[in-house]
Amino acid sequence: MSAPESQPRNVAVALLYDEKSAPRVVAKGKGHLAQEIIARAKEHGVPVKEEPELVGLLAQVDLGQEIPQALYLAVAQVIAFAYRLTGKLPTHLKDQTKDRRAPSGDGHQT
Repeated sequence: MSAPESQPRNVAVALLYDEKSAPRVVAKGKGHLAQEIIARAKEHGVPVKEEPELVGLLAQVDLGQEIPQALYLAVAQVIAFAYRLTGKLPTHLKDQTKDRRAPSGDGHQT
């Protein structure tokens, strides 16, 4: 059972994903520090997703370290959530979208 939204979260983990390597843990904390991490994320328009079990596992990763391969799928789902929420696309999908919209070059419009 999850805590009501009005109760403060006890643990927070921030990830950095540059699309070149696995996501890295760039901030983590408990209590007041967790609240500060969440507040800063919101101030900067970074989506926040509550996944207590995943946060518990990510909190065990050292700062600056890539997430373990065992968490790739779960973290990929969170990244996909963030992309949907912000309306952004990963770089490799932006390139594919541009290719589909490019004119065919034969002079005919479709």
